[in-house]
Amino acid sequence: MRLRRPPQSTIDQVHISRDGEYAIIEHADSAYGTVNLKLGPEIAAMSDLEILRAFNDVIAAQEASIADPANRPVEIPKGRPQIELLEQYQEWSTRGHVLKCVVSDNEDGDLVVYVDDQALDAEAFLQLIRPFAGWGMRITFMDESQIHDEPDVILRDPDDKE
Repeated sequence: MRLRRPPQSTIDQVHISRDGEYAIIEHADSAYGTVNLKLGPEIAAMSDLEILRAFNDVIAAQEASIADPANRPVEIPKGRPQIELLEQYQEWSTRGHVLKCVVSDNEDGDLVVYVDDQALDAEAFLQLIRPFAGWGMRITFMDESQIHDEPDVILRDPDDKE
């Protein structure tokens, strides 16, 4: 089960313990993961409520950052490279947050994803998107001639009668 991002919480929703300079914040609701929040040496003098306030401040800052219009996903313009090879790691890396790609397969039936005309096998593609672990992803399938255009999607359940 994938754990959800923890929300701001009240003292009755969490159990707080300490490990050195870290506060260990465990939610009563198992849908949320445990958070190890580094507070430094001052943690020794902090109450659970003070630790919870610090935790909630971090969550509030994350929520504000997500909501900030300046933090919108970056799309690389058509004709410019979306990915680059990191020579020292021999891995591909994204240059932005939007990937326009074409899904295909090879003669053995194995998945091939083309990004910037670069053929990536399934493992290379997963390595490409691995740095975004914990983020959401929206995939829109469309004809490859249209991948540079923002799609005009239809919102409906295919099982619903029109």
